Amino acid sequence: MTARSRVLWPVLCIAALAAAFFWQPLYVDAVDGYEDIVFAIAPSAPRAFAYGERHFSASSPLLYDLPRAERYFEAARGIDPSIPFLYHELARIAFLKGNFTLALQDINSQILLWGDKEPNSYYVRGLIEGYAGQYDVAANDYDHYLQFDPHDWAAINDYTWVLLKAGRFVDASVAALKGLAYFPTNPWLLNSEATALFEMHRPNDALSDALRAEAAVGAVTEAQWLTAYPGNDPASASDGLDSLRTAIQKNVVAIRASLQSATSSTQ
Repeated sequence: MTARSRVLWPVLCIAALAAAFFWQPLYVDAVDGYEDIVFAIAPSAPRAFAYGERHFSASSPLLYDLPRAERYFEAARGIDPSIPFLYHELARIAFLKGNFTLALQDINSQILLWGDKEPNSYYVRGLIEGYAGQYDVAANDYDHYLQFDPHDWAAINDYTWVLLKAGRFVDASVAALKGLAYFPTNPWLLNSEATALFEMHRPNDALSDALRAEAAVGAVTEAQWLTAYPGNDPASASDGLDSLRTAIQKNVVAIRASLQSATSSTQ
């Protein structure tokens, strides 16, 4: 490398970074402007739905825009409310906004229209019901969905979660173990199994799984976290991953404290 190139190289790098910084918002504005113009000229339900999907994907962090996605999904509903998967997406958005009543209305409309043709909607309804505190009803929907996709580890883990919340610890353990048979190092499933075992008064086994979860979570990437939560804002991946690690660590601490307390009481 010549003396001149050594001087120019950092300058070029800074220029490239600056261009990327200023290019991103310009790109987003260009996409949004293009969509609005094209839709104004030739509105259609499929086009509106496609634009909504573009802005509701964790795999496209630059274009992720929940209000914009909702606006185009609503535009699609105004033109053709029978378009496949429309109410499913509207339900997911209402759920992310914390409006569980509206989310349930939309997902029920989806299931009424499409039923088992779109089984993933039972998964979404189970998630909404779970957060609304309807644990046994949610468990039924997860059980139904898993008949179509028994190897969906995220659904298995959410199924385990509502079973734990319902106090059905043995059922939760059975569900977690089914998932671990396919994904033995999955930290979500290991942590759920540890919780179930602890509630079943098996603290030593619980600690073993909790420690395995603690070891496994270190290898989870933000991309993998987003795969587990595909509708969430990509910008939340780091915080979400930190929350998972914290939850597992708290589980380890709680189980260890219980074991130490039991040991002290017998001495």
